[in-house]
Amino acid sequence: MRGANLAPDSALLPEGEAPDPWPARRVTIGGAMLHVRDTPATRPEAEPAVYVHGLGGSSQNFTDFAGLLADRFDARAVDLPGFGYSDPSPRYSIGSFAGTLISYLEHDGRGPVHLVGNSLGGSIAVRVAGLRPDLVRTLTLISPAMPFLDPRRTAQARALPLLALPRADRVLGWAFSRLTAEEMAEQVLAACFGDTRKVTPQRRAEAMEEIRLRYTVEHYPKAYLGTLRGLVSSFLRAYLPGANSQWRLAARVEAPTLVVGGLNDRLVDARVPLQVARAIPDSRLLMLPGVGHVAQMEVPRVVARAVVGLLDDIRSPVGG
Repeated sequence: MRGANLAPDSALLPEGEAPDPWPARRVTIGGAMLHVRDTPATRPEAEPAVYVHGLGGSSQNFTDFAGLLADRFDARAVDLPGFGYSDPSPRYSIGSFAGTLISYLEHDGRGPVHLVGNSLGGSIAVRVAGLRPDLVRTLTLISPAMPFLDPRRTAQARALPLLALPRADRVLGWAFSRLTAEEMAEQVLAACFGDTRKVTPQRRAEAMEEIRLRYTVEHYPKAYLGTLRGLVSSFLRAYLPGANSQWRLAARVEAPTLVVGGLNDRLVDARVPLQVARAIPDSRLLMLPGVGHVAQMEVPRVVARAVVGLLDDIRSPVGG
């Protein structure tokens, strides 16, 4: 493990108006529809990249970040099964999500990609990179939801008792109905950002639009709780014997890796990124003071500079 290399700000595309969410299309994977947003590359030599969001998020979590790297990445952001506009899934385990992502990467057929995952997406990306190194060129993990011993210390703690209840999805659906879209959006932003003043009016409006979508999608409470249950299950298995541990898979990752964490993260223990960077053989760590759980949304230019620094590292290795 070593410190991340930050490329100069001039290495990125210049600041412009906040882009709208990138165009979307539908892809059929395993008989189900996966909703994918494309950020077209601005240069022919741009390399394939795939972005994977966190629990309760969507492909729109990468809009600004993807735009900053459009000259380097021909990028695609997926809505995981059950989230955004993608079809629901019969199972919401880390293994099931990873299997869907592997099938998508094989279907996409662009060779190894630069794989970027936030939170839940980071845990999924670790599993994909550990199991299928042929599909991953580099790995970037932003506040990865890798196992930690006490999930009660996070903002998800309020939902944990629901996991033991029968028909918990109905209880969660009822709880959602008690809040307006605006109230729910504010709660989500407060949990995810270190400083909600960094949320632009356009992004705030888009967050409310996504919340309204959740209110109209019958499967969303089941997807949310099923995924949270799958995460907690992966936490428990991580400290038991066997090859299925997320930490053992992390140790198998061959791809050059960037790990980014926010010191004001309320959803993943802020000590986890360091632990992840120590577990992955070829890793770089960037910890950001004052930043929360979605650094690619809160400080997209800083995270994009670290990604360019990773690309510079692998093209000009130390001692090479």
